[in-house]
Amino acid sequence: MAAVNLNTVRATIEGRLATELALSPVIPVVFHNQPYVPTPGNSWVQCLVSFGNNNYLTMGGTTGSSNSVIGVVVINVFSAKGVGPGANLTIGKRVRDLYNRILVSGVHFDPPTGPEVVANPSPEGFFQTQVRLTFETFEDL
Repeated sequence: MAAVNLNTVRATIEGRLATELALSPVIPVVFHNQPYVPTPGNSWVQCLVSFGNNNYLTMGGTTGSSNSVIGVVVINVFSAKGVGPGANLTIGKRVRDLYNRILVSGVHFDPPTGPEVVANPSPEGFFQTQVRLTFETFEDL
């Protein structure tokens, strides 16, 4: 086997979210490095995938050894300001249910944290919560 393709892992994570939020009610999703101008008063979601710690699983060199690749997904949920958290938390539950302790295409997802309220939303003018979760995949060199 070869080293893990990080774009394949990212596509697995992002594709799952994009597919779910394309269902009714449709909610726009924005990923890393994509321009987006939100519509005031409408809900939307931002998904940020980052790769972090890696661990040796077996001793060896660049062949005949295994590693774990660990990362984090931060999903920011934005909804209308001043109308309560209900709509935002409903979206947050949809997000949590997508990843909660499952295995998809070799990517293991841990239990999510949140949705937690973000005190200073960015961009301003929205109510923002955040769902965070770690994931792990494995590579055999």
